[in-house]
Amino acid sequence: MKKEAHSFAWVVQYLEAEITNLISTLLVMAQFLFYTIIIILVADFGLERYLAYLNIQHSKLPLPTILSDIYNPEKYNKQQDYFRTNSRFGMLTSTFSFIITLLMYSLGGFAWVDSLIQNYTQSPILTPILFFAIIYFANDIIGIPFEIYDTFVIEQKFGFNKVTPKLYVADKLKAYGMTIVLGGGILSAIVWIYNITPEYFWLLAWAVITSFSLFMTMFYSEVIVPLFNRQTPLEAGELRTEIEKFAVKSGFNLTNIFVIDGSKRSTKANAYFSGLGSKKRIVLYDTLMDSMDTQEIVAVLAHEVGHYKHKHTLINLLISMPSTLLLFFVFGLILKSDDMAQALGGQHASFHLNALAFSILYSPISLVLDIATNVLSRKFEYQADAFAAKYGFAEQLESGLKKLSATSLSNLMPHPLYVFFHYSHPTLYQRITKIAR
Repeated sequence: MKKEAHSFAWVVQYLEAEITNLISTLLVMAQFLFYTIIIILVADFGLERYLAYLNIQHSKLPLPTILSDIYNPEKYNKQQDYFRTNSRFGMLTSTFSFIITLLMYSLGGFAWVDSLIQNYTQSPILTPILFFAIIYFANDIIGIPFEIYDTFVIEQKFGFNKVTPKLYVADKLKAYGMTIVLGGGILSAIVWIYNITPEYFWLLAWAVITSFSLFMTMFYSEVIVPLFNRQTPLEAGELRTEIEKFAVKSGFNLTNIFVIDGSKRSTKANAYFSGLGSKKRIVLYDTLMDSMDTQEIVAVLAHEVGHYKHKHTLINLLISMPSTLLLFFVFGLILKSDDMAQALGGQHASFHLNALAFSILYSPISLVLDIATNVLSRKFEYQADAFAAKYGFAEQLESGLKKLSATSLSNLMPHPLYVFFHYSHPTLYQRITKIAR
């Protein structure tokens, strides 16, 4: 055992030395890092604007015959208006966010926040926590006017919004509280680990994040959802009877079927599956039950069961573990670099400034991983659709998906490149075409 432990430690030390040398070679100057960060920010903004432009132009194309029955001419004009309105608003908000972010990086705004905190405390644990708290709340407060306009003007205009000002404030305060408790707790643990044992920071931080992800997968619907919504067991009746029939037919032990009051915030419909093992549950939005007939709802539920049968949630967890481990390993090395902090206007390596610089430098890799994740996710959606079709719900699933698109005024003609970068689900056209085969 001692020999194996020694070998493991030697491998870790060797990799650490090699990666550190590589980083030192490539990132010698803080100025180089600074310009790299700026280039990445500009390139990311440019890419997103280009994709948005392609998406807008593609949305004007005539609908394929298979989708022509979703919208009548009046509703199609409404959908186009909704899409264009959201596109223009998205352009405004993203440009504003980009300018603020660029100014903060280029003018040393983050270093100024750091120095401000240093006037009150130099605690290696408290300083990063206060830093990220200030950045988070400042960013959120700046975005509130945009949130209000989106909710109470755009969504209200097109008949989606059900949020009252009172509910909006309550949701915001609850979100703040949850961020402080959960986000603050996790951040505190990670910073504490780094200060106690920087050598094994990457491994212990990974363990904390992985444990939290597993906890959220298991208990999200029981712990988080009740803070914002009321969930009630699906009552006995035609729908529950049909669902239980399907459960028996498909060999799926399903007892936890809940209805959530999604209508308190929006008219848009949805359904989702959560949990693992004995904690698994199906959650149906009340808006879904209002907009679909019984067999269509069972078809949507069959799709969600398909995700569980194919172990999609478990696969996603297993895939995320090694990528997160590698992320923290590299992150742990970069935390020691003075150049990282100096690129943002700091003096010496600090957890928060180095983490912020790393988040931008890592974003191209994150983009590639996100694309790969979306490719896999779209494959999973096809598998879940096929599962529902296998049990005789092809027609009902198709009509249900069409109703979901119609009620939410979805863009039925997204650009393929936009789909490639951003869509976790195949387009409606792709799904219906696949189901119909």
